[in-house]
Amino acid sequence: MSLVTLLPFIVLIGAMFLMTRSAKKKQQQAANMRNEMQPGSGVRTIGGMYATVKEVNDDTVLLDAGPGVDLLFAKNSIGAVLTDDEYNRIVHGIEHDLKSDTDIVPDDASSLTETDASSDDDAPADKSVDLGKKDADDEPVADAAPAEAKTDDQGKKSDGGSEAK
Repeated sequence: MSLVTLLPFIVLIGAMFLMTRSAKKKQQQAANMRNEMQPGSGVRTIGGMYATVKEVNDDTVLLDAGPGVDLLFAKNSIGAVLTDDEYNRIVHGIEHDLKSDTDIVPDDASSLTETDASSDDDAPADKSVDLGKKDADDEPVADAAPAEAKTDDQGKKSDGGSEAK
């Protein structure tokens, strides 16, 4: 046989070797992580539950999930061993000093829309902003009454009570 006919098989065997090697490497890292667990460290299970390690045995781990709640898990069910900072941030909401020099973004946009009104003392404090699509001159006065009637009808809609059939 020539090298050209054997080349696809060689490439296929090489790819399989690399894939199994990376999978074994990940399994070994996970096993090392589980073997290094100590009582008092925070963990996340593969089901997404956060708990504190209470006791480590050969194949099992006793977890403290809350006051008076002790759970026995297999070691293979531990998805990650967390650092103390990460565990406290996730479970207790305790944030450590990340960067105190950075600007904090506000939860609302009110500070972004404020204008420098203190410099304009003669300007009125409350300005009404018209967000309508039509100008007041384009809208006829006769249509004002039916528009009010439509809004009253919308308020009288029922939620499917006795009128629904």
